[in-house]
Amino acid sequence: MADRDGTTSGMHLVMIESPYAGDVETNIRYARACTRDSLRRGESPFVMHLLYTQEGILNDDIPEERNLGIEAGLAWGKHAYKTVVYTDLGITPGMEKGIQRAREEGREIEYRELDSWVP
Repeated sequence: MADRDGTTSGMHLVMIESPYAGDVETNIRYARACTRDSLRRGESPFVMHLLYTQEGILNDDIPEERNLGIEAGLAWGKHAYKTVVYTDLGITPGMEKGIQRAREEGREIEYRELDSWVP
């Protein structure tokens, strides 16, 4: 469980928002780069769309399963110190849901770009 300041083992827990739907292959590579960036900043990132969309877990093409994954990830976000939105590829409707939930829960939102992202 996270401490009151949103840390565990000295690392801030952060919720990562980046695109998934659309060009899934590119978006997965981008999400991995965002995860690496967050880790290199000393954060403990949670990237729901890299976890829940894996084969055998949930199918993002089935609306009920997509919504289940989004809600499960956003429930985890209640424990995050902040939500980090990576914007190099734009902001999707799914990301907007995460941003809105962060606002509703009073969580800090930080917008970032990657220095070296090449699609």
